[in-house]
Amino acid sequence: MTNLDLYEKSFNQALSLDKLPKILERGKITTWDSIGHMHLITEIEDTFEIMFDTEDIIGFTSYEKGKEILKNYGIEI
Repeated sequence: MTNLDLYEKSFNQALSLDKLPKILERGKITTWDSIGHMHLITEIEDTFEIMFDTEDIIGFTSYEKGKEILKNYGIEI
């Protein structure tokens, strides 16, 4: 699996999605609430074996923003 596949799988699993919607932002998806956010963060941390800083957890507000944040951890999506 590529990093993109793993990233998308993390979203699907953490947010209980069958398919990723075109716009994937926190608050735009009913399952991406505060609990869903922590599930997503945990899923991504486990998948890529990293530990996000608090700033990054708070700043992780969209699919695209998450890809930018992961670059800071040496993970290219």
